[in-house]
Amino acid sequence: MTNRVAPTIPARAGVGLKPQHYRQILDDKPDIGFFEVHAENYMGAGGPPHRWLEAVRERHPLSLHGVGLSIGADRPLDSAHLQRLKALVERYEPGLFSEHLAWSSHGEAFLNDLLPLPYTEETLARVCEHADETQTIVGRRLLLENPSTYVIFAESTIPETEFLAEVVRRTGCGLLLDISNVVVSATNHGYDAAGYLARFPVAAVDEIHLGGFAIGEDDDRHPLVIDDHGSAIDPAAWRLCADALGRIGPAPVLIEWDNDVPEWPVLFGEARKADRLLREVRHAAAA
Repeated sequence: MTNRVAPTIPARAGVGLKPQHYRQILDDKPDIGFFEVHAENYMGAGGPPHRWLEAVRERHPLSLHGVGLSIGADRPLDSAHLQRLKALVERYEPGLFSEHLAWSSHGEAFLNDLLPLPYTEETLARVCEHADETQTIVGRRLLLENPSTYVIFAESTIPETEFLAEVVRRTGCGLLLDISNVVVSATNHGYDAAGYLARFPVAAVDEIHLGGFAIGEDDDRHPLVIDDHGSAIDPAAWRLCADALGRIGPAPVLIEWDNDVPEWPVLFGEARKADRLLREVRHAAAA
């Protein structure tokens, strides 16, 4: 641990760490703000993934992003999963720790998806209870990520931005603002992405995500956008990110590219675009 760089995540661009890039990252020593890993990929006790991750962690700050906690599920949190998260946080000292506002388990079944929630008082109480439990056991402030959605629940009574703001108020957690998820949901449900962002509780945002998405149509020929993290960042997401950074100020920006992962120079190029955008934000603030 004494050989590691400090865990603090700078207000710079980072990328998701992929096994196919391990060697080139260690050989090239890229000038990059941080790397982010999915917690569930490193929950084994040892082996090559941990050896590579430890080598990367010596040189770079790390953000830990969970996809399997199922914080919105109508069931108790998995205590074993929480203990594995705690062990990872203690082992790698990530600068940020985040999860999704979603559910992915029912009964004893675990689903390979991040499913949306109805925004009701009952759901709000459950999410707050689970966020409190997570922060207590893991010993870290949790960032919750706004979801990408394809359906809206008829029983929802609380706007998503108000729901997130109330979770922050009750639990002291922070937020991970996924810009691409805003574009995806706004397109699929026919509302204005910029208007959503204007209502978002940006004071609680500690990290921003940008990911690629696939654009198509549903059976009725309406626009349908799928959050697939399989391509370069769309111009609409870059524009909304610039708007968000103008409201928030410089913040860590993570490039997500999880499917059809490109060669390292392509992924690093997306990060350099984000760093240029962050420099523009700083210059505008100083002007």
